[in-house]
Amino acid sequence: MTTNIMAASENPLFPNGWEMLITTIGFALLLLAAIKWIVPMFERTYAERTEAIEGGLAKAEAAQAEADKARDEYNQQLESARLEAQRIREEARTEGEKILADFKDRANVESARITENAHTAIAAERTAAVASLRNEVGTLAIQLSSKIVGESLSDDDRSRRVVDRFLSDLEQTPTDAGAQA
Repeated sequence: MTTNIMAASENPLFPNGWEMLITTIGFALLLLAAIKWIVPMFERTYAERTEAIEGGLAKAEAAQAEADKARDEYNQQLESARLEAQRIREEARTEGEKILADFKDRANVESARITENAHTAIAAERTAAVASLRNEVGTLAIQLSSKIVGESLSDDDRSRRVVDRFLSDLEQTPTDAGAQA
């Protein structure tokens, strides 16, 4: 019965004072241990992770800036190379035009020289042909005249005069015939 009385004297809504004291001291010790050792450990881990993330972000930003700088340099080099290639093409085109003009000038000079030589050769051949024809026509004219006249025209001066007169008559005849036509 004594246990029933004790049990009846205790109020279930109010805990035992000694239990409250021991629980409070245990909680305080646990809180003190958490504040002294556990929370700083979590803070260090948090700080390390924050630092790692921020460092990673800083590295990423630096890498991005470096990549942007490299891309800009590459674009500048590419543009420079394009301009250089365009300049080289322009120089090559200009040089090609100069070479072509030089070849044309040389060809014109060579053509003029060949034409002049041909005209000179034709004139020399014409003169030789005229002299040869004059000589042959003269000989034939003298022989024909000798047969017609019946006397020998072996005198060189006389035969030359006859040939010259005959040839001058021949030269005037086509001109007169051409004028009449």
